[in-house]
Amino acid sequence: MVTSVSDGKLFLLTGPSGVGKGTLIKTLLSRHPEIWLSISATTRQPRDGEIDARHYYFMSRAEFSELASQGGFLEWAEFAGNFYGTPSKEVRERLSSGRPVLLEIELEGARQVRGSFPEALQIFVAPPSFEELERRIRGRATDSEEAIAQRLFRANEELSSQNEFDAIVINDDLQRAIEEIERLIGLVN
Repeated sequence: MVTSVSDGKLFLLTGPSGVGKGTLIKTLLSRHPEIWLSISATTRQPRDGEIDARHYYFMSRAEFSELASQGGFLEWAEFAGNFYGTPSKEVRERLSSGRPVLLEIELEGARQVRGSFPEALQIFVAPPSFEELERRIRGRATDSEEAIAQRLFRANEELSSQNEFDAIVINDDLQRAIEEIERLIGLVN
């Protein structure tokens, strides 16, 4: 178990779309700025307010494929018709410098990272219920009905795989979920 965030350890948060990973991470980073959140690359179009190299590295499919063919991703997968991946260079640099690194990735990515970083702590964030997850996804009002259907279908697979992870945190209460994550990664006793 991790005893200090200065160990340069790798932590992962995974869970279905709409479960609240973004809110949990934003709160965690505001409380613990020493943690570095990896920036993922994607081929999807930016949503309103998203900035390249801050929220994601937005790439064309050709750019993404080129980097993947060069081994430039720690993990990558296709989800809802777009590619997503974690550029490996920055992650390895932060870990080498002793800084704790947090990845927010999906199921297939977590499985890939598990193979190359078995010591990484993998946390699955689950909704209180499938119905609540659907309500959250629809409440964002950012996806088409087809995209929502894809996300819900994928969520079923992800939820059935949660026991693969080191820990499961149910995001039914933000404060309680944050405290549980802090405890799991060694930020509090």
